[in-house]
Amino acid sequence: MDARTEPAARTETDVAHVAAAIGDPSRAKVLLALAGGGALPASALAAEAGVSPSTLSGHLARLREARLLTVELDGRHRYYRLATPDVARALEQLAQIARPLPVRSLNADTRARALLRARLCYDHLAGRLGVALMEALLADGVLGEERAGDEPADVRYVLTPSGRRALTSFGVDLDRLPRRRSAVRYCVDWAERRPHLAGPLGAAVTARLFALDWLRNGRYRRVVRLTDAGRRGLSETFGLAPERLG
Repeated sequence: MDARTEPAARTETDVAHVAAAIGDPSRAKVLLALAGGGALPASALAAEAGVSPSTLSGHLARLREARLLTVELDGRHRYYRLATPDVARALEQLAQIARPLPVRSLNADTRARALLRARLCYDHLAGRLGVALMEALLADGVLGEERAGDEPADVRYVLTPSGRRALTSFGVDLDRLPRRRSAVRYCVDWAERRPHLAGPLGAAVTARLFALDWLRNGRYRRVVRLTDAGRRGLSETFGLAPERLG
């Protein structure tokens, strides 16, 4: 077979190409602004990155070329979003080994604290609140553990029969989840160093929290806040201790 037609899955991946695309500070800010799963116009992304629209155009082209972004057309307007949830997960994993950014203003400090407290990782809940919810689901038997070995990475989380009943009663439409185990995934939170619930199930639970008005979008991009109803509801429904709710 000609090397040029060799399937991509059977060759090494070009990690350096993607890393270079992410590595520019302005492009990293663009990706992080979109890490909450929404779509934004170029004007908003330019403001997030702190660059001019003309400069941003080159950055967007580079990110699209690296298959990190997609563009959606709405009439004459263009909106950009992360290409896949895997991009958001990769950013979350990179954040675990990255050094902290210096905080140079009260606003930056407030935003950083809010991100640590509760945020969206693409389409699911992250931060201290996301980790607390994951731990509550495990403690309540909604999720169970399967171990393939002794290492932390050998743990697989599954939705239990009682958990399926509990989440159905809570209003999560489990019939719309993929008919495979990967519907239940977890993502190690970069700040807490513990897992929060990701994957289709994490997205479905988070969507239900928004539908109940237990969660609302916060002041900053990706940040979410827990409402009073959510504080009561999470405590009563999943047994989250009040001190874990921020």
